Amino acid sequence: MPAGLRERKKQKTREAIQRAALRLFSRNGYDATTVEDIAATAEISPSTFFNYFPTKEDVVLYDMYDPIAIDMLLKAPTDEPLNRLTRRLLDQLSEMLENDKEMILSRAQLVMDVPELRSRMWDELERTHALFTKALAQRTGRSADDFELRVTARILVSALYEAAIEWLRIGGRQPLASVAKRAIEVLETGGQLTTQAASRKRTSIRPRR
Repeated sequence: MPAGLRERKKQKTREAIQRAALRLFSRNGYDATTVEDIAATAEISPSTFFNYFPTKEDVVLYDMYDPIAIDMLLKAPTDEPLNRLTRRLLDQLSEMLENDKEMILSRAQLVMDVPELRSRMWDELERTHALFTKALAQRTGRSADDFELRVTARILVSALYEAAIEWLRIGGRQPLASVAKRAIEVLETGGQLTTQAASRKRTSIRPRR
């Protein structure tokens, strides 16, 4: 079987296992659901489950969109500014994210509610940062150890994480891609926050006549 086809088949199996697990977590609760339950629902053996996910936690934390975003990032024109490229990638992912809205909300809520999942988030953010750092290094020809490159990747990942938190806070009432684009806009205009705050402060302490 060609490598590309084999990888796509593995990806579909991984996603099917995750969807089966999320259905069970929603119905029975995270703690009450076992790996054996997930394997039976996904019609695989427990050993096959562990071929795809090291732990039950990983079946929730796995993000199918990271590899898609990285692939799109690497295929984009190298002279396209990163903020514009990020918006364009979000536009391209928008329909997929909206179609998977309930699943993403379910995952996000589990991460917030289950202590062992919440404690893993820092590791997951570090993993995502490493992925984006490597992709930006390939895209720019810089070293992955380059300070400016690492800072850029950190800011981007943090902004998108905060967008996800905000999206969960509002119950997904706006498209996730739209909230993420707002986060990119904040990066572009964030320096104005101090100016606006200072302006409000000056207004509030203006002497009465």
